[in-house]
Amino acid sequence: MALEKGIDGLVKAFINAGRPSPHTQSIDDRRAGYISSTELAGETETEVSVEDITLEGITFRLFSPKKASGILPTLIYYHGGCFISGGFATHDKQLRQLAFYSGCRVIAVQYRLAPEHVWPAAHDDALKGAGLVWQYAEQLGVDRQRITLAGDSAGGHLALVTALRLKARAEWQPAQLILIYPMLDATAWFDSYDLKGSDYVITREALLSGYELYFGATDRRLPDVSPLWRNDFSGLPRVHIITAEFDPLCDEGEALWQHLTAEGVNCTAVRYQGVIHGFFQLAGISQAARDAIRDVAARVARM
Repeated sequence: MALEKGIDGLVKAFINAGRPSPHTQSIDDRRAGYISSTELAGETETEVSVEDITLEGITFRLFSPKKASGILPTLIYYHGGCFISGGFATHDKQLRQLAFYSGCRVIAVQYRLAPEHVWPAAHDDALKGAGLVWQYAEQLGVDRQRITLAGDSAGGHLALVTALRLKARAEWQPAQLILIYPMLDATAWFDSYDLKGSDYVITREALLSGYELYFGATDRRLPDVSPLWRNDFSGLPRVHIITAEFDPLCDEGEALWQHLTAEGVNCTAVRYQGVIHGFFQLAGISQAARDAIRDVAARVARM
């Protein structure tokens, strides 16, 4: 299938620029470039109140629909950025939209980034963040029985590993997981890493550089490093996986669906056609992004 028109323009510009390598950019430049891309994320929803809070050393951004109050179904969200970039600034627009369309509360967790903070800093922050939302649920207006864990790219990885860690501790579980083109396999085993790894803006090199900076020399087959290869999925809540047709991670996202289903997890998956890795943040130019945001919002609302 052909690329969406707006996505096609991005890809052509990337190729015409000589397919810039992430290794030629500083971390600060990569982070600044990510923030600048937010102009493609669509409108800034204003019917949502936004508040930043810090609890026990973890900073959160709360998005609450202005027409809703009290205890609400809640989406705990981990941002993407290959473990090295991203944050509230890069995800503000789509999280506002998710809160507005769902009528639910959205809580973004800011975790530590590499290279300043390496494995397992982000994983530990993700788990602690989820636990704090659970612990302070009444104060935050969170319905403990209707919590969704979600994230995109590295954030999808963190959402899955956090749910598995919670399951192992037998403490509490979210009602569902929503994984948006998650990073699952640090060994880059699947064909889509090669077939779709050069031309589509977020390249094989960009993804693997994030793994390198965060995990360093850590064994890439460890369960929390490459969660795709785990065999302890049984007992997870229901899971929905979003993949993108022209994404180096497309194959591993769909392989996760197969693994989860084989272990008896209630799992669904959808591949959005004509789009690339990161499309969820491109609602200003992508119909698929707008559709995906509405779909995720609906899934959170109907838990």
